[in-house]
Amino acid sequence: MGKTTHSALVPAVGEGKRGEQGHIGYLLRQAQTAHRQRMEKALADSELTLPQFMVLTMLTAYPGASGADLARVSLLTPQTVSVIVANLERSGAIERHAHAVHGRIQQITVTASGKQLLASCRSKVKLVEDELLSGLSAAEEKIIRRWLVLVANSQ
Repeated sequence: MGKTTHSALVPAVGEGKRGEQGHIGYLLRQAQTAHRQRMEKALADSELTLPQFMVLTMLTAYPGASGADLARVSLLTPQTVSVIVANLERSGAIERHAHAVHGRIQQITVTASGKQLLASCRSKVKLVEDELLSGLSAAEEKIIRRWLVLVANSQ
């Protein structure tokens, strides 16, 4: 089931406490790490890093969001989002404009070239997500999605 490990004392993924008998929090973290690595590999030859992809995705979903808003929905620190926004702006993928009422707040929008870049990266990410969901029925996927949102809301 799992891959070979370097030590006989540590089980492979899917075995022992790294398998179905493991603590649920650990299994969530293990799955998240594996998924992140697959996503980074899928985006490796693109112009976006995974955090940039997340920020651009959320900005497309929520146009005009501020940096603080993006940090919250992208699950990144405000400092990280600030660097990502600066890099995306430099590349021409986004633009910043002063908020009409609150001039100190910068609203960020995706440019046409940013939308094209995101679309090309989305096709790569979709393959990873399709693989992740393969073998699940629509009902099973719905249950998993509902459970993940429930876990995230239980803070």
